[in-house]
Formats: sequence, structure tokens, C-alpha cells
Amino acid sequence: MAQGSVQVTHTGTSRWRRRTGDYPTLGAALEAASEGDVLTLAPGTYRENVVVETAVTLRGPERSGAGSVRIAPDNGVPLTVRAGARIADLQIEGQDAAAPAVLVEDCAAELAGLRVVTRSAAGVEVRAGARPVIRGCTIDNPGGLGISVSGAAAGLFQECEVVAAGQSGVAASAGATPRLERCRIHHTSGSGISLTGAETSLEAHGCEIYEIKGSGVSATARAQGQLTECQIHRTTGDGLTLDADAVLTLTDCELHDVPENAVDLRSRAILTLTRTAVRRFGRNGLSVWDPGTRVDAHHCEIQDSTGDYPAIWISDGASAVLDSCRVREVPDALFVLDRGSRADVVDSDLSQIRGTAVSVSDGAAVQLDDCRIREAGTGAWFRDHGSGGVLAGCVVDAVATGIIVTKGADPAVERCTITGAEEAGVYVSAEGRGTFEGTRVTGARGFGFHVIDGCRTVLRRCRTERCGRGGFEFAEPGPIVEDCDSDESAAVTEPLAAAPAPAVSTAGLLTATAALPAARPASPPAAAPAGEARPEPQEARPAAEVLGQLDALVGLESVKREVRALTAMIEVGRRRQRAGLKAASARRHLVFTGSPGTGKTTVGRLYGEILHSLGVLEHGHLVEVSRVDLVGEHIGSTALRTQAAFDKARGGVLFIDEAYALSPEDSGRDFGREAIDTLVKLMEDHRDEVVVIAAGYTEEMERFLAVNPGVASRFSRTITFGDYAAEDLLRIVEQQAEEHEYHLADGTEEAVLKHFATMERGPSFGNGRTARQTFEAMVERHAGRVAQVEDPSTDDLTLLYSEDLPALP
Repeated sequence: MAQGSVQVTHTGTSRWRRRTGDYPTLGAALEAASEGDVLTLAPGTYRENVVVETAVTLRGPERSGAGSVRIAPDNGVPLTVRAGARIADLQIEGQDAAAPAVLVEDCAAELAGLRVVTRSAAGVEVRAGARPVIRGCTIDNPGGLGISVSGAAAGLFQECEVVAAGQSGVAASAGATPRLERCRIHHTSGSGISLTGAETSLEAHGCEIYEIKGSGVSATARAQGQLTECQIHRTTGDGLTLDADAVLTLTDCELHDVPENAVDLRSRAILTLTRTAVRRFGRNGLSVWDPGTRVDAHHCEIQDSTGDYPAIWISDGASAVLDSCRVREVPDALFVLDRGSRADVVDSDLSQIRGTAVSVSDGAAVQLDDCRIREAGTGAWFRDHGSGGVLAGCVVDAVATGIIVTKGADPAVERCTITGAEEAGVYVSAEGRGTFEGTRVTGARGFGFHVIDGCRTVLRRCRTERCGRGGFEFAEPGPIVEDCDSDESAAVTEPLAAAPAPAVSTAGLLTATAALPAARPASPPAAAPAGEARPEPQEARPAAEVLGQLDALVGLESVKREVRALTAMIEVGRRRQRAGLKAASARRHLVFTGSPGTGKTTVGRLYGEILHSLGVLEHGHLVEVSRVDLVGEHIGSTALRTQAAFDKARGGVLFIDEAYALSPEDSGRDFGREAIDTLVKLMEDHRDEVVVIAAGYTEEMERFLAVNPGVASRFSRTITFGDYAAEDLLRIVEQQAEEHEYHLADGTEEAVLKHFATMERGPSFGNGRTARQTFEAMVERHAGRVAQVEDPSTDDLTLLYSEDLPALP
């Protein structure tokens, strides 16, 4: 029974049938009402299960402040609507966990201003083909679903709010097609919106989904959804979860403050994002798995990661298209893994990337067209066999390394520009391949193109400018070079074989086994790539012979004295041990400081051979590494990579070039510290097996050692490699000329000496490399001059004149 009465206004078609009556219960009033009648409920609580089967209006009191109308039976469904009725301004309360609080079925009713406060199976359930319009309603149901739409039902929900739900806030299933406009869904213990089943399709416009214990939106089993101008934020699970052929479209939406994946797609799900922003996510911004799964993103932003995971993860045969998108302020931007996985990126910006902007591995492929990569650790890394793709018309700027190709990967890089790399512009190692056409490297602090391990990389019409360590570095024969040039020379060709040719045509080219002209040790060159076996023990040359080779190097007098003194201490210590005497424990690890081209690597290699000859090291080989070889992309990978490099050097020398890069001034979340900690432990645990040499610019190495006292204590001494004097550089040119059967004509020595004396020496001055490049440039200018002579004499073919010197910049 009600605490109040029900007033019914009967409005029939005939004037004489219009009348008003009061009824003690809702049931009695509804039984007496005709279609079109208005039932106005007095304030109070109605303990009735109300069933509306006539197209009437059922509403609370018209006078504001009169009090609320509560429909609150002890069990069952409080309000069932089966007709085109209008229900307004009521509070519905249910207690039956097996039934909904409001049930709308097989009708086109209108519900407005309802407040559903309940602990029911669902706050509002729409089913059996119903198509209601529900406006301004509030659902508070911590016991079950907020809104449930199922069984080919539809419905328009406008400005409704789910303030709490024990399960999903809105659930559409079994072919339902609801539309949500300007709704708010929050504080749910399931997904904010859940879509399930073929033919199920939901539209949401201007909605906000937040404070969700689960996914913001989940769709599965071929369900579809379209969200426009919606916000999803503050979830405990993923922002969007799509599975099993689900299809979802987001336009002008925002996903932010998501601790897990902002978007997770699997099992052939398809997602289209247009002008959508993804911000502040804890794992992946886009996580896309499985064959047939695809994401298409157009004019989107993915930024400001709060975790340590790639912003975009494509794996297990999935694919992604990014068109005119921006990815920034993330640990890594785009990771594509596994055969069949693919990403196509067009006219997009990847910037402020702490690790790698684009990583391709395990047989995956990418296509980047007209993209811009800026401020990243690595621009693009093609990691292993079968991995590849195309980079066309891209710009890579302000990165540590521009493009890395390793372990059999084979990308095509066309018409790209790499500027301002802290290390190499392009680095290829460990059987990496790659074809580079029309690619330009400018302003790298390392080499422009650094290809080691004899990799069969193809370079066509490539150019380098203002690279700190040189334009092209090929450690051994392998690269195929066509029509390439550098601002240091006129042209670059393939690296020469070990035996020198009569004439030089490799301008701007260095070899790791010839860092200085007189240094061609018989010991093995740089060790094999990571994962390959260390060299077999070889018969050691006598220490005196190796020291003689050291003495033959141009200049470096203080360095030679330091190495001789250290060698003498080691030798005497070993003799004392053999005599049964105590020997001082000599720490053999060294720090080499100095400018590029001063012979640090060559001396390091000779030092290893000396220790081998003294029986201190088993092999004496040198393994040269830099930051890129030691520092991984994620937590834990750095220790593994550093351990692998150290294992390669067992029995020899681990030469860390530009070691200060492991501890940058603005380290932030950098993993270089992990590499340092791993090295310190390995140096202590295996101090008799490996000698470590840390090398780099003098100022930077002083800072590196000052901020890492644990590292500094492991090195016995620092050896400084001074810049070459003009006379030393002249001597290197003379040695190069003698080696390649050229001679300096009368007066040319003075011209070369003056050339070096007046040359500007900035931070990137190349020392010995500059001398070799000068000689190579003289050979090229000589060739252009002599080619005009029909019948050149021996002097014509061998004499270099002062006019063959290149002009100073």
C-alpha cells in the first residue's frame, strides 16, 4: 500500500469522458487508466511491483519540493514497462539480486529523471526488441550491472549517469544496438562499457567513462562500437580491450590516466582511431596482437607514458597504420615483433623518446614514409634475421644513434636524413645488411656510416657532412658502395682488402685495423660479434716485437712511456712470482683519454697483444664496444647485453669507446647505470681474465670518473693521448705516401706542414684520421690532374705537389 494516493487524470477523446480520480494504490490506478492518461503520484513509498502495460504518463508530483516518490517492493522487479508510456521523476529501489530494478521490454517508452538506487541484477534492463528513450536518469547499483541492453533491443540514453555498478556500467549483448549521448559512467567494478556478440553495436557521443575497476570499454565476439568525443580515464585495467573479431571506432576521443594498456587488441579485433589522444598510460599506448588484428590511427596523439614499455606494440602477426600521428615523451615509440607483424607509418612525428623510436625484430616489417624522429636514444633499430621494411623520406634528428641494423636484418632506407647523432648516424654489425639509397648523415659526433664485421650493407648515393669521427667507417671488406661522398673528400668506394692497392680511392674511409699508419698488428682484428665464439689461442709474438711496433707509431711519446712502464711492472711482478717472492698486485685496467684519431684503439690492441705475450691474457684480442652494445631497451636487458660483451672479451681486452656515454649528465631513467654496475662486478669477479679499457674525450672522461668512484677505483691509471703536432701529421702523410708508392715533390713537405699548422682544431678535429684524409684527397686531386696527361711518366704517376692539397674549410 502507498503512503499517499494516486491521482489519475483521464483524457479520453470525448469531452464528457474527461474526469479525475484518486486511487489508493498504483496497481488500482493503472488498472483504471486508459491510453494517454496521466498518473501523478503523491510523495511517499510504494511497496508495489509496478507493471505499466498501457501508454500512460506516470510521474511524481508536479509541485517542486513536495517530496520524493519511491517505488520499493521487497523483491522482484520494482518497475516493468511494456508500453509506449512516459515515466518521469521517480526513485526506483530494488532488493532482488536476480532481477533488474527497471525492466523495459518490447516497447518504445520514455523514461526521464528517474533515480535508480538499488542492489539488483541490473539498474535498468532493456530487452526483447524494446527501443526506449531514457533521459536524465541516474543509476546507482553496486550489486550488478548499471544498464543492460540485450536481445535485439536498442534505446537512446541521453544525459544519464551510472554513479556505481558492481559489474559493467553499460552492457550491450546479443544483437543490442543502444546509443548513448552525453552520459557519464563511473565507479564500476567491471568495464565501463561492455559489448558482446555478433550484431551487437553501440554508439556513444560525448560520454565520459572514469574511475573504473577494469577496462574502460571492452568488446568481444564480433561486437561493434563507435565512440565520438568521449573520454576514458582513471581505470584500473586497460582503457580499451578488444577481442575475438570485435570492431571499434573512436573519433575525437581521449584516453588518459590508464595504469595498464591504453588500448589492447587481440584475436582479429579491428580498431580505428581518428583525432584521438592517448596520454599517461602505464604499459603500452597501443598493444596489438595476433594475425588479422589491426589498428588504424589517423591524426592521433600518443604521449606521456608513465611506465617503461613501448608506446605502440605490434606482435604475433598483427598490423598497424599510423597516419599523421604524434608519439612523444615515451620510453620507446614503436616496437614491431614477429613474422607477419607490420606497421605502416605516414607523415608522423616520433619525438622525446627515451629509448628506441622504431624497433623491428623477429621477422617483422615496417614502412615509414615522410616521418620525423627526434630526440631519441635510437632512431630505428632493425634487430635480427628476416626483420626489415622501408624508411623513405624520413628525418632522424638529435638521437644517440640514427639507424642500427644487426643480426641479419635487411631494411631499405631511401632518401632519409640523419642529423645531430651523438654517436653514429648509421651503425651496422653482426651480419646486418640493409640498403641505403640517397641517405644523408650530417653532424654526427661519431661516424656517419659505421659498418663492422664485414656486413654486406649496400650504400648508394649516400653523403656525410661534418661527422666527428669521419664520414664512412668500414672495419673490414664487405659493404658495397656506389656514388657516395663526404664533405671530407670527393667520393667513397668499397673498403680495400687487407693488402693495400697501389692507389687509394677510399676517401673518408677508415679501417679498425689501421687506426694509425704504422700499426698493422699481426694479432686478430676486432673480435667476432656477440654470440660467436672467442678466438682460438694463437702463438704470441715476443713482447719486444710488439713494443717495437708501438715505438714505430708516430708521436705519442708519453703514451709509449706509460705503456712501457706498465709492461715493465707486470713483467717484473711475474718474475718475482716465479722466484717465490711477493709481487705487487697490478691492476691492469686503463683509462684512455684524448681526442678522436689519436690512436687509442690501436694502442689498446697492442696492449692486449703485449699482455698475451707475457702470459697475462689467454688470447690478447680486442673487443671494441660502445654504449649501444651495452645498454638495453628495458629493465634487465642491459645486464644481459653487458654480460655478453664481457664474455666476448674473455682472455682479451674489452675496449669501451666513449665510455662517458654510459653516465650522461641528464641521466633520468637511463639504463647506463645498470651497465656500469654490471661492469664493475664483472671486472672484480674476473679480474684475471679480462682487461677493460675505458676511452673517450678528456673532459667527459674526467667527469665520468668523478661521478662514478666505484668505476674509477677499478682502473690503475689514466693515459692521456695528446693531439698530434703538425710535424706528426706530416709524418703520417709521408708514411701513407710511402705505403702506397707515392712521393712528395720538392717543396710539398713545407706546404703540407703549413697546411696542418694553419688548420682549425675544433672538438671534432680528427688528428691521425685528418692526416689520412688529407693524403687521400691529395691522391684524388693528383688522379684528376694526371688523367689529362696522354703519356705520363713515372714521376707524373708518383709525385704529389702542393697544388694537390685540399683547400682548408
